[in-house]
Amino acid sequence: MDLLAHLEAYVATVDEMSFSRAADRLGIAQPLLSRRIKTLEAHFGGLLFDRSRRQVATTELGMLLLPYARDVLDRSQRLDQVARSAQRSRARAVGVPTDCAPAALARVIRAGAERGTTLSVRELPPAEREARLTDGTLAYALLRVAPEHASHRVPLGLATAPPLDARPLTDSRRARPVHLEDLRPRRTGAATGTASCAAFSAAIGARTLPLPILTLTEDDVPYARDTLARAAARSGLPEQLVRPGGPAATALAETLAGRAVLLCDEPFARRHGADWAPLADSSLHRGYDVRATPRQGGGDVPQWLSGVLAATAGAGAAVQAAGWRPESADASTRLAAHG
Repeated sequence: MDLLAHLEAYVATVDEMSFSRAADRLGIAQPLLSRRIKTLEAHFGGLLFDRSRRQVATTELGMLLLPYARDVLDRSQRLDQVARSAQRSRARAVGVPTDCAPAALARVIRAGAERGTTLSVRELPPAEREARLTDGTLAYALLRVAPEHASHRVPLGLATAPPLDARPLTDSRRARPVHLEDLRPRRTGAATGTASCAAFSAAIGARTLPLPILTLTEDDVPYARDTLARAAARSGLPEQLVRPGGPAATALAETLAGRAVLLCDEPFARRHGADWAPLADSSLHRGYDVRATPRQGGGDVPQWLSGVLAATAGAGAAVQAAGWRPESADASTRLAAHG
């Protein structure tokens, strides 16, 4: 017996003093309401209503049990309210890349609070974000995907140590896209490629030997490694030139000391005082999708959440800031992007 449903039928009949009106109030058929009351009477071992009269009347047993029935229904309603409130306030974990800007993470938390959702932001490497989304530890995650299949793109570029006598790059003095060929070994003091800006030229042009290209954990995914290796080979770069940079702080230290070039996005480079020039090869850029855990049905991700999560990785504004457009790439870049 569904005790709550039967008690609702009993209390509604007492309140309405009519079986038909009580059934209408509960949105059920009158015969169903009558059966519930009879089942309840059998359960308690006595009549709750005197049916010998023209008007419905509550028996002595019915009056005795009425306050207890109301109390059970009231407590059940409060229990449901508490459960719904707890569900709404439960923190939902979202996975984002490591080394995100604190301001971007704060925007994620505020966006959730404005919509009555408590979000817990967790910075994780790409493989761990995907694994934790699959096992349900994360409710949502920003996942790395191939840029040609991505909903969000983040241009990658080369970060270098700024020259001591040069002003930092500004929006009005932004670097033009560079090619990996600019890092090829040279036989003379002249650069083999066209340097995209004075800062980048100063960082790589004074060396006979090429600077190593360091990669961050965010780019330690199979397709990204393979794409970068193929692009480096096409550009004539030694295979050992491209290597993982280890912890971000170590890679940055090597870069700012002028001993390496760091492959990263522009916001990351600017936050740490490095000069940055975007790569012309769009196949080397990062791609992201925002997805929900399969344990929650893998349903649609709210549009507002997709936008703020993508922004933590530098998507959206970063694409416009770098000045990259698919139609702006030259023919060789478009061919490279298609393999």
